[in-house]
Amino acid sequence: MRIRWRLRMAAAQREVWTGTELRRLLAEKAGLELSSASVSALFTKEPSQVKMSTLAALCTALECTPNDLIEVDTTPVERPAAPPRLVADTPQAVVSGRGRSMPPL
Repeated sequence: MRIRWRLRMAAAQREVWTGTELRRLLAEKAGLELSSASVSALFTKEPSQVKMSTLAALCTALECTPNDLIEVDTTPVERPAAPPRLVADTPQAVVSGRGRSMPPL
């Protein structure tokens, strides 16, 4: 599975080109005051997490849906076939470093 953050593309499609413009829209349309650094990070980096309230504010400000901001590729990842597991002939007793067994229950 792959997730892509598409805020910059969604903003550009709505002719919002800078973080300053996005910050102003967030304040005016959604009532969300974010720092310049926070808006810049959202605009230029793929976040590892986004608050639902921030996502809702972005959608309100840009008049879009979460699908416009987040692209999720759910194609299963192909994994190589697992090698066959070797099975031991007889279980071996485990000896701790101190030579003591577990106490009785």
